[in-house]
Amino acid sequence: MKYIVAGHQAVTDAEFAELALGTPVELWLGVEGESDEERAARLDAARDILADPEYRGLPDGLIRLAARVVEDHPDLFNVVPLVRPARRRVAGRGVAA
Repeated sequence: MKYIVAGHQAVTDAEFAELALGTPVELWLGVEGESDEERAARLDAARDILADPEYRGLPDGLIRLAARVVEDHPDLFNVVPLVRPARRRVAGRGVAA
């Protein structure tokens, strides 16, 4: 299936999200290993974008995109709770791990 947004073809899900949002996904999610300074600059840029009248509806668009992902890919959210082993009591010593 081809995704075409505003005349551009998106090959990957990340490209689709970037075209749909008009901004790189990394701007909102960050990148692994970014420094505190890089994170601060990224968040500053994100705040500037959200303040721009052109992007006022962006939060609504993000919510719609997230809802579509949940609807189209419910398997991503098949979360199985991890069972914590019961703690056992040791006579006279309280709880043992």
